Amino acid sequence: MNDSRTTGDRRLGGKCLCGAISYAVADEFRYAANCHCSDCRRATGPAFKPFAGIESHKLRITGGADRMMIFGDESNHDARCSLCGSLLYSTVRDGAFVHIAMGTLVDDPTIRPSEHIFVGSKAPWFTITDDLPQYDRHVVPAGPSSAQE
Repeated sequence: MNDSRTTGDRRLGGKCLCGAISYAVADEFRYAANCHCSDCRRATGPAFKPFAGIESHKLRITGGADRMMIFGDESNHDARCSLCGSLLYSTVRDGAFVHIAMGTLVDDPTIRPSEHIFVGSKAPWFTITDDLPQYDRHVVPAGPSSAQE
C-alpha cells in the first residue's frame, strides 16, 4: 500500500475475494456515495453499496481478465469474478464511468462516500446512523462532470 495520501500518479490496487482478478485504478475518483437502491442491494447483499466513481479509462485489469463475468450489456454492466462472484465494479453512463465497489479496494483511497443516494427505496430494516446527506435519487452536480448514472 502506498503511504502517500496525495492523488496524482497514485494507483490503488483492488481484487476479488478469491484473488483471481486484480485491478489498478487511479486515486482520482470524482465522487463516492452509499447507494441504497434495490438493484445495488440485490447485486451485493448488504443494505447498501459503497462505491467510488471514476472515468472508465482510469481502471485497468491487471490479472485474471479471463475470469471476468459481465452481467449486462457492453456499455452498462456489472463486472464480477466468475469464480467467487465478487462484484468488482459497475460500468455506467454508457461506458464513460465505472463505479468501483469500495470493498474490493486493497489500498485506502483518498475519497470517502459523501452522501446516501436512493434512500427513497432503502431497505426498511436498515437505519442510517451517520450525518451524511440523504437523497431519494442520485444527485446530479451541474456541469460536464455530472455524476449521473
